[in-house]
Amino acid sequence: MDQIPEIVGLVGDVLGPEAIGIYPHGSSVLGGLKPASDLDVCVVSRRRMDDHEREALLDGLFKISGFTAGLRPVELTVVVQSEVCPWRFPPTGDFLYGEWLRGELKATGPPQPEPNPDLALLITMVLAGDHPLVGPPPAQILDPVPHADLVRASVASIRELLDDLDTDTRNVVLTFARIWTTLATGEITAKDTAANWVLAQLPAQHRPVLEHARQLYLGRRYSEESWSDELKAQVRPYVDEVLAEIGRLS
Repeated sequence: MDQIPEIVGLVGDVLGPEAIGIYPHGSSVLGGLKPASDLDVCVVSRRRMDDHEREALLDGLFKISGFTAGLRPVELTVVVQSEVCPWRFPPTGDFLYGEWLRGELKATGPPQPEPNPDLALLITMVLAGDHPLVGPPPAQILDPVPHADLVRASVASIRELLDDLDTDTRNVVLTFARIWTTLATGEITAKDTAANWVLAQLPAQHRPVLEHARQLYLGRRYSEESWSDELKAQVRPYVDEVLAEIGRLS
């Protein structure tokens, strides 16, 4: 199933002309989708959504996002243009959906506006990708994000990532590698590209953890979270090493 037309159609049905532009980000613009990649999409809107629109968008995403029947998980972010242009930190997002939120959103209802430092990274990827699905080139409607705010956004995510280390090990291991790469190079790269860069910097004893996560991401290992007891025991020392480098750079 080609989910992109479904996503674009859903946004069009819900927001109509209030959607200024729809833009991919993440893996699809940073080297191509991998077997474990989400479909990451950003919608820039003229205004905040009302409750009816939030419910309609959430209901539609429940149907077209997932892990089965040929579906990829969808991460969809809606941001109001006036909230991020002119740019300021921390930015406010209007709506955020991801599969990790499905259970919570089924219980509590549609997502509401809230500060979202990750929008600094997302907007930077949208601008770098420069691939509108609908609307003008993103540079016409979004401001560039200063490097200092990329650093602030990257560091702001660390505590939440640590909370997920045991349950989402692959993603957390790779995300920490990408944070280190972003702080060191000023660029946001695909997770496997960031892993390659960090593998060249890491002491030898920490490389097996990151290499295993990289292979899982590329679909070359059996399952998303297949970690031996030996590798599991090495995860936290790897994280401590990478966090020390991130702390030094930030």
